[in-house]
Amino acid sequence: MTGDQATTRDPAPPTRGKIADRLLPGGQEPDPRFTLANERTFLAWIRTSLALLAGGIAVEAFTFDLFVEPIRKGLAVLLLLLGMLLSAGSAVRWLRVERSMRNKAPLPLPLIVPLLASAGGLAAAVILVFILRR
Repeated sequence: MTGDQATTRDPAPPTRGKIADRLLPGGQEPDPRFTLANERTFLAWIRTSLALLAGGIAVEAFTFDLFVEPIRKGLAVLLLLLGMLLSAGSAVRWLRVERSMRNKAPLPLPLIVPLLASAGGLAAAVILVFILRR
């Protein structure tokens, strides 16, 4: 072994950066197809949260003649809060799934699903009652 060969080291594996190393510690990089599928799911949740935000704005802006003010504001706030929670929850969900895939662990349960289902059902019930009573 010559002196040049003894001092030559294998380069360190590339990293994603300090933030990624902090958020996704340890484990191995998953198959890119799974990471991209996780990202598509995240974007679908974000699309749904944007629809809820738009629905909250629409209820407040365009339903003066359908709802009394406290119900209208309550429904709009419910939809806006649900959109905000879903947006934050989708980011947490993406991170938890990514960590699970990197560590070859079981995928976590989607805790935002019951929240979305119950709050969405409540909002739909309020709208339905008021439309039928009209």
